[in-house]
Amino acid sequence: MKSMLMSLLREIKIIDFKTYVDQACRAAEEFVNIYYETMDKRRRVLTRLYLDKATLVWNGNAVSGQEALNEFFEMLPSSEFQVNVLDCQPVHEQATQSQTTVLVVTCGTVKFDGNKQRYFNQNFLLTAQATPTNTVWKIASDCFRFQDWAS
Repeated sequence: MKSMLMSLLREIKIIDFKTYVDQACRAAEEFVNIYYETMDKRRRVLTRLYLDKATLVWNGNAVSGQEALNEFFEMLPSSEFQVNVLDCQPVHEQATQSQTTVLVVTCGTVKFDGNKQRYFNQNFLLTAQATPTNTVWKIASDCFRFQDWAS
């Protein structure tokens, strides 16, 4: 009886974790669609997706806070992003002080106006922010890097 109960508890934990991963993946897919569409078509509102004290590291250069992020995004040429790979995983609550957090990794290509198309890799740490009506995912950390290889 005890072993059967332990087996059932393990099964419940696996199901709970699978549900948690599935929810994280759905949130990540939705977020990625919103993020890159906003980056390409409505960049002036892109900082609404970031926490007030969020940090962006763009090719090794750090930008922190809403005002600095807004200035940075405004100076970028218009863009066309194509995401080819999306991966995500929930971050264990012990690592985030019980804050629901998801790591999102994207890879693809981007063409900035006046420049050649380039490969990129981008990592986001998203945190769930509860509102009276729903949960909103905000970017806590964003790391973007071009992936240029020697020909």
